[in-house]
Amino acid sequence: MLAVREIAVSGYRSLERIRFPVDGLGVFIGGNGAGKTNLYRSLELLQAAADGVLTRALAAEGGMESVLWAGRRRVGAPARVHLSATLADDAIGHSFGYEVAVGLVPQSGDGIHGAAFALEPQVKAERLTLQTGLRPVVALSRDGPSGFVRDEDGRKRPFGSSLLATETALGALQDAMRFPEIAIVRQAMAAWRFHHDFRTDAASALRRPCLAVTTPTLASDGSDLAAVFATLKHIRQDTADLDEAVDHAFPGARLVIPPPDRDASFGLIFSDYPKRVFAASELSDGTLRYLALAGALLAYRLPPFIALNEPETSLHPDLMEPLARMIVRASERTQVWLVTHSERLAQAIAELGGVRPRIVVKRDGATWIEGLRLAGDFSEDEED
Repeated sequence: MLAVREIAVSGYRSLERIRFPVDGLGVFIGGNGAGKTNLYRSLELLQAAADGVLTRALAAEGGMESVLWAGRRRVGAPARVHLSATLADDAIGHSFGYEVAVGLVPQSGDGIHGAAFALEPQVKAERLTLQTGLRPVVALSRDGPSGFVRDEDGRKRPFGSSLLATETALGALQDAMRFPEIAIVRQAMAAWRFHHDFRTDAASALRRPCLAVTTPTLASDGSDLAAVFATLKHIRQDTADLDEAVDHAFPGARLVIPPPDRDASFGLIFSDYPKRVFAASELSDGTLRYLALAGALLAYRLPPFIALNEPETSLHPDLMEPLARMIVRASERTQVWLVTHSERLAQAIAELGGVRPRIVVKRDGATWIEGLRLAGDFSEDEED
């Protein structure tokens, strides 16, 4: 499994230039406007590059004019968003480095922009390296429309003319047999899960039964939560962690997961009403959101990387410790990365998991992390 070891971002919103290590469990806390969400969003954009929808994702944010660093830039420096990630397989000692730069469509006097619309983002550069020994091997290199990729025999092959300026090579080169390194990185990044928008309104998918299909991992929107619970109960036949998480949050309560037929469903029995099953459609927003987080963190099979954005939203403060327990438990099986406003949640994770929260701040208008050095690591003094 490829673990995320480092992230670097520059030119994106409040992220002028930042590079930071990624641990097995990372907690980032800070006030409104510090840029925590931009850190989280940069990880989503890296996944979008793997999925081949990076330029579409940036366009959906308002286009390059909206997402570019708004502070001062060097005179003559191109306006670019740079994203990079280092991933490593510790079992075999291999690591991969992927980076991509996105910029504006070149303007010409005759109004011609080539194979792109006038205001859409374009991929300007892309690079994938593989480190197996002393020297890295470049598996993919792109500069504008030209570049090369190494095939399964290690030979360089030009891209040709089929790759559009709005496409990432990481997402477009799908032949896993010819380009195995690209396939490995793409599949690893595509498997990341981001949980930040569990809808709990009356029309939410969380409140309705879902198709009864064995589901080892929760979808990002939680729409298959009932199937995740049914898989734990009736396929894995082990709900010990889930039952414990429910009892910690709602003492005396019990999660009911009936054997599914065509659909899977669930409900809760509370200690005050021992003979009444409350269906998902009847649960409070906070209760339902907590159960969705339980599905994300305690599923049969966890993704290689889970990112949570303000998971405390709509939860009662008394649920912070039970939530922290789930997060720490999940970090024993996978990488977990979260940003939060809640000092209580951050402190509970610190006490239960021995992880120091990182404080996100603004420094001269740019997002920074306290204790982070320009070299991309945290100072020894801060670790003492």
